[in-house]
Amino acid sequence: MRSVTYQPGRHFLQIPGPSNVPDRILRAMDRPTIDHRGPEFQAMAKRVLAGIKTIFQTTNPVIIYPASGTGAWEAALVNTLSPGDLVLMSETGQFASLWKKLAERVGLKTEFLPGDWRHGADPAAIGERLAADTDHRIKAVCVVHNETSTGCVSPVAEVRKAIDAARHPALFMVDTISSLGSLDYRHDTWGVDVTVGGSQKGLMLPPGLSFNAVSDKAIAASKSAGLARSYWAWDEMLEMNANGFFPFTPATNLLYGLEAAIEMLHEEGLDAVFARHRRHGAATRAAVEAWGLEVLCADPAQHSGVLTAVMMPGGKGADALRKTILSRFDMSLGAGLAKLADKVFRIGHLGDFNDLTLIGTLGGVEMGLQAAGVPHRKGGVDAAMAVLAAAASGSEARQAAE
Repeated sequence: MRSVTYQPGRHFLQIPGPSNVPDRILRAMDRPTIDHRGPEFQAMAKRVLAGIKTIFQTTNPVIIYPASGTGAWEAALVNTLSPGDLVLMSETGQFASLWKKLAERVGLKTEFLPGDWRHGADPAAIGERLAADTDHRIKAVCVVHNETSTGCVSPVAEVRKAIDAARHPALFMVDTISSLGSLDYRHDTWGVDVTVGGSQKGLMLPPGLSFNAVSDKAIAASKSAGLARSYWAWDEMLEMNANGFFPFTPATNLLYGLEAAIEMLHEEGLDAVFARHRRHGAATRAAVEAWGLEVLCADPAQHSGVLTAVMMPGGKGADALRKTILSRFDMSLGAGLAKLADKVFRIGHLGDFNDLTLIGTLGGVEMGLQAAGVPHRKGGVDAAMAVLAAAASGSEARQAAE
């Protein structure tokens, strides 16, 4: 027999995704797979394809792939662009860097606006570059909404305004892989042409589904785009999705789970979901400040409700801290990625997550700081509880006024 040491209680998976999958979604997926060409599947798929639009806040189609978010990155690019097209991207962190690398591998040219990994995309810099592009060589602008490696949120609506102010025809593409279902995001209102999403974070599903929400402009571009695509092609997907089917075998059981996730998000209410994530982000940052540590994201207006990246005093030792917390308290925290390796740890506070889960998470971090000998002040959990208590009092006052 394999030797395993039992640890009582549940494992705290507090990385910034995949997030914890709630029992209701697990039970929804725990049923027999049905004929994906039959009427029962057709009815379910129509419900899911309509429901997912409400999460992206769009009336346009949302295409669903059995894939990771990386697949949705590729689908967004290859359906709309041609070999050698120039794409403008912003260096906001590791995932923006990976999307840039993928773009180059499929035959596109990229221009990377430099960043310090402590801020989101800069609308002014994007607007300035587009205004200088009088020949309209730039065919797309790509931005990561919530940069999972840093905890910085880019102002998508302001980027759209910058594109419009420059009177530039470039397509606008946004990665919401770690923000969809957690942070306020409005595909239609913000004028996004392709929104990329994934299942394993705010949607509370296991990894395995990815999404392209597409505008009319993006669909029109796909008809003349010259990059090769087959599996990722939108045309057959849109045609068959209109009748509740897919051109290939879909991830049926994940679609069961997605239907349950959409129901859960609407039962709570999207505004309440977004407010909950904002509250947990604020409480976590209060704890970090009380510990005497520093949040990586340097602009308070761009702080994330999905995760908080915390800088290590002395600039290293994050991996040893994470190892201590995992071994002593059975909690996983996110690692620093690429140039942030061993310099930061990331606390995920997204998805199926409530106030008590947050306090348990922050208690684990505070005990871990002590156990690992990391210089810090006590009182982080108390500071977080004060933020949560103030938010609860404010909510009660608003309800009384109503």
